[in-house]
Amino acid sequence: MTKEIITTGKTVDEAVAAGAAALGRTVEKVKYETIDEARKGILGIGSSAAKVRVYIEETPALVALEFVDTLLKNMGIEATAVIESEDAEGAVITVQGENLGLLIGRHGDVLDSIQYLTTLAANKKHDEFFRITLDIENYREKRSQTLKALARRMSDKVLKYKKSFALEPMNAYERRIIHSECQEINGVVTYSIGDGAERKIVVAPEGKGNKDRKQG
Repeated sequence: MTKEIITTGKTVDEAVAAGAAALGRTVEKVKYETIDEARKGILGIGSSAAKVRVYIEETPALVALEFVDTLLKNMGIEATAVIESEDAEGAVITVQGENLGLLIGRHGDVLDSIQYLTTLAANKKHDEFFRITLDIENYREKRSQTLKALARRMSDKVLKYKKSFALEPMNAYERRIIHSECQEINGVVTYSIGDGAERKIVVAPEGKGNKDRKQG
């Protein structure tokens, strides 16, 4: 799907900039086609503005970015969303601003909900699933480091007391971080118990009837 607009300006560059702004994009993110070059004329007679067709190809990543931009605008939140990276399978969108805790929520629950809705928007007219990862104020990296530290602390407790410890409920993304970190520690295993929002990880001593337990 292509979005386009016809704009004019004193120069082609000026017309392109106006078109990019109208489409809500930077100049680097749009393509353009020159319809008419600017003409100076003689003594101001016969002069004309440059006319260009400015357009963008609506990729799933751009649809997702537009969804996030619209959400921020409707909420009256001053923040900047950009496509950090993109490939054929998905894209990472980051949001930077101040006091964005409302968009993150407790342990990222609001962030996960916004990411889910953004993913739905990106895939509405896309045949193959396109994964969207949304991050706000670098929350996911900070949370990842916190969870890795937690996994190491709990593993130390398991090894010290030779008993299992259950963590608080976490979403699937956070549970994967704990499982992955604990796999690097000798003497402990992890598995999950509970359903839905109450699903949690148990860190246990290796070899005490835990081999058949499943991660997840």
